[in-house]
Amino acid sequence: MGRRALRKNPANIDLTHHYTTVEKLPVPWNPAALFDRDQPLEIEVGSGKGLFIAGAAAQRPDHNFLGIEVVDKYASHAAARIVRRGLTNAVMVHGDALKVFREMIPAASLAAVHVYFPDPWWKARHRKRRVLNAAFLIDVRRTLPPGARLHFWTDVEEYYLSTLELLQEFPELRGPLPVDERPAEHDLDYLTHFERRTRRNGEPVYRSEFERS
Repeated sequence: MGRRALRKNPANIDLTHHYTTVEKLPVPWNPAALFDRDQPLEIEVGSGKGLFIAGAAAQRPDHNFLGIEVVDKYASHAAARIVRRGLTNAVMVHGDALKVFREMIPAASLAAVHVYFPDPWWKARHRKRRVLNAAFLIDVRRTLPPGARLHFWTDVEEYYLSTLELLQEFPELRGPLPVDERPAEHDLDYLTHFERRTRRNGEPVYRSEFERS
């Protein structure tokens, strides 16, 4: 399912405190340069239009949320969504999330990692481009302290099953733990836009969580 064209952000919207790039992230890593308050940090890999990060930041003001999106127009769109909701605990980053994890995020420093509806890269020769690969999971295991969780949802059964098989090589990530599907109370009461589209089409969503032991 392709993505619909995005509307341009209003010219008067100020993204200064809610949008940045990988190249401008603080080195060495310092979340205080990104957020007003020192709170547990959750990272979403592939934020798309920003429905999850905006909703999660609003629901959990005692946590900070960093969204990383490789497509710039979606990163800025998600940042604008955060600004419009007046959220100070969420920031969008344009760039390669795997690079951020590999080179910047310290060990045992995250409260959660979220990966929702990642690009399945359908062709066999492109599977190596998938976000959920062994190298990334090594970084997930490293950056999650005991009790923190990896959240993974997809609408592609093959991707889901192959990822569960790969995760068997990481026994420190205990799971898959069950995630119940709840009815939506309104049009935007979904985790992401992809979940909304998938469920409206009557197709299954494969959900799982893994807890760092």
